[in-house]
Amino acid sequence: MIEATSCGGIVIFRGKILLLYKNIHNKYEGWVLPKGTVEANESHEETALREVKEETGANAKIIGYIDKSSYNFSIPGDEVHKYVHWYLMAGESYYSKPQKEEFFCDSGFYKYHEAYHLLKFNNEKEILEKAYNEYQSLKRRGLWGGV
Repeated sequence: MIEATSCGGIVIFRGKILLLYKNIHNKYEGWVLPKGTVEANESHEETALREVKEETGANAKIIGYIDKSSYNFSIPGDEVHKYVHWYLMAGESYYSKPQKEEFFCDSGFYKYHEAYHLLKFNNEKEILEKAYNEYQSLKRRGLWGGV
């Protein structure tokens, strides 16, 4: 078993959440949150910010750590156990441009209930729920660092 670590962001701008649509060779892959692999000498926070920027083109700042999720998948000859560290982020605008090299063909900001139902993976739905609850709590207390 191989262990791998990724980091990603739940980017919120004016109450809406940034999602990516992945489509490989015209095969439906689904809507996901931006995330990617930690590179050498890179902190988890740096990875999350870099991956959000690379995959979506969006500028964001980290508000706080949300949680870690994990899942397994198979590769030829082995099994991978992946950990993903998730950060709540404030977006600077509604701008996004999906990274075509990673087979993302669409991106956009969606209301919470839309984003929740669009997301393909249950572990990402759970992370979105935690992040959005934190966002609402910060906003109620006047502590949200975004718009």
